[in-house]
Amino acid sequence: MNYTLHQLQVFLKVTKTLSITRAAEELFLTQPAVSIQLKNFQDQFEIPLTEVIKKKVYITDFGKEIAVAAENILNEVHAINYKTIAFKGKLSGRLKLSVVSTGKYVIPYYLSTFLKTHNEIELEMDVTNKSKVIKALKNNEVDFALVSVLPKDLDIESEALIENKLHLVGNSVHQNVTKKNLHLLFSSSPLISRELGSATRIAMEDYISKQKIQPKMKITLTSNEAVKQAVIAGIGVSVMPIIGLKNELDNGSLVLLNAYGLPMISSWRIIWLKGKKMSPVAKSFMEYIKDNKEEIKENHFSWINNY
Repeated sequence: MNYTLHQLQVFLKVTKTLSITRAAEELFLTQPAVSIQLKNFQDQFEIPLTEVIKKKVYITDFGKEIAVAAENILNEVHAINYKTIAFKGKLSGRLKLSVVSTGKYVIPYYLSTFLKTHNEIELEMDVTNKSKVIKALKNNEVDFALVSVLPKDLDIESEALIENKLHLVGNSVHQNVTKKNLHLLFSSSPLISRELGSATRIAMEDYISKQKIQPKMKITLTSNEAVKQAVIAGIGVSVMPIIGLKNELDNGSLVLLNAYGLPMISSWRIIWLKGKKMSPVAKSFMEYIKDNKEEIKENHFSWINNY
């Protein structure tokens, strides 16, 4: 056999994404380039590694075993590289994070200077819904997770960053809505929510249950950005985290509605498994967070206090 590290990387990415297109995007390659490397790798085995059925990629049992071996090989290669860099006195290694969708408006500010200071660190960050974030943490697949609602069934430690405020949000035509006529709003405007498994969806359902709200219609969308654009377009209203709304609130395309029981307030927190043996990179990142979180909060998130 004469496979290359590049072929291992391509095959492993395909097994994780189950998509040639997504693998190409994440590897910054063209789809034909990924397909060629996958074929060249497959040609070295008599047993199929993948199957394509109705344009969907499936990994065979044999392919799954090869994927595990490929990941082990690549991890060893990375370890050699990190040790070489560390021997030169530089901090190196991988920092693995899993972040809930809305956390994409938060976490970059806690990574920027740290990564610039330690430019030999490789960042792996998955931005997804709460259920997948907690699953990754539970399986010890990541160093840290960023959430706004703490999991109840995991023994964890955490570090608070900033407040997370959820408000009832509408577009500019709703600016005259008051607490007294709020019931008219819900009887005429759909309530737009995130998908099942989202912390924002859970918070919204808790809110409408406590307030005994019966909206005219519920619309489900799969990202905060989609919800935001739907509200701006006047499709309906939503209970949303304020963290991703600054520009729209400033330019008036979104307004916060005065509603009973809102805002709901929690905290954005970095969490990790209790007793986890942190890598040097993870330890350094947590030390950076603790030393700099107040300055980052003041420089980038002080505007939240105005709402």
